[in-house]
Amino acid sequence: MKKIAILGISGSIGISAIEVIRKHNDEFEIVLATAHKNKTKLLELSEEFQIKNIVLTGSDNGNKVDKTNLPLKTKIHYGKNSLLELLNDGNFDVVLNAVSGSAGLEYSMEIAKTGKILALANKESLVMAGHLLEKEIEKSGTQIIPVDSEHSALFQAIGASPSKYIRKLHLTASGGPFRDLPLEKFPDITLKQTLKHPTWNMGAKVTIDSATMMNKGLEIIEAHWLFKMPYDSIDAIIHKQSIVHSLVEYCDGSIIAQLSSPTMKLPILYSFTYPERLESDLIKTNIFDLQDLTFHKIEPARYPLFFLANQVGKDGGLLPTIMNSVNEAAISLFLEKKIHFVQIHKLVKNYLSSVKNISEPNLETILTANRINFEKALKDYKQYI
Repeated sequence: MKKIAILGISGSIGISAIEVIRKHNDEFEIVLATAHKNKTKLLELSEEFQIKNIVLTGSDNGNKVDKTNLPLKTKIHYGKNSLLELLNDGNFDVVLNAVSGSAGLEYSMEIAKTGKILALANKESLVMAGHLLEKEIEKSGTQIIPVDSEHSALFQAIGASPSKYIRKLHLTASGGPFRDLPLEKFPDITLKQTLKHPTWNMGAKVTIDSATMMNKGLEIIEAHWLFKMPYDSIDAIIHKQSIVHSLVEYCDGSIIAQLSSPTMKLPILYSFTYPERLESDLIKTNIFDLQDLTFHKIEPARYPLFFLANQVGKDGGLLPTIMNSVNEAAISLFLEKKIHFVQIHKLVKNYLSSVKNISEPNLETILTANRINFEKALKDYKQYI
């Protein structure tokens, strides 16, 4: 039985992982689980799965849990440092890092030292510190199994093929809720409209990133580090049906794709069982029920953040961290209705034009820049829009 740690168990990826484990509870045991502030859900799941260690990362001294409410076998911990210590202990086989946003980076760095499997659903870890994670993995032997549906698809389609045989990686994108909206109506886009994704059920940040296509720009950067491919050999295309999750184009002209119904359960299951596959009826895809599959180019006027993120990835250094932190700030401002949808791109672009890059930032520099630029963008956003 594999020992699983789930970071961010109360989020959408965490809940999908729970459904996988419920279905195959004879294969997997949850030994560590975290939530940031959702202690009700964390306690509920610790009771159901008799989890040995749980962590509320958003609470150090306040908001403590009455220990009489805990299952007998469960020990509760508080704060980021407690989680880092538990990760350092390495009492697990696989860690699913499903923490949202830049907060997941430090945990990925700690897991990378253990030599265990990192099932990575936190794309910001590679966006911000791909060069550092790469070095840690080379030393420890830790293997990253991607959980993003697109990167899981690429991982499966590549298999053991050497990179010299690969001509191009094609990530697919749903296009979000505004893929068919006339451009002249973009200034009238509301928050409610933005949070209605046509295919996936995700958290607010990822849903907004999907609408702007920033998520796909971040995924290009992630793919660069995961598969050690140059940026000119990675692109993305609109695929509205979300059935083809990515495609690998080989040097001889062959294209291999991974297809399935749009669900995160399949890449999660694969990350838990890799390098094996587990017989499961959890995910079913009937090819006779599929719609026609269509593919379209990404329009720069509709998705300017995608192209901006592509360029930032190529520039590298500290710029991806700054871009990500300012984008997170812009999303917070949009959620608070302080800026409009079209101003997300304007804020990120104008802010980036005002900063200087650092080519080889260390972890401390990355974390400091992430915090400082997030706070500055929140405070001074009006001067950039």
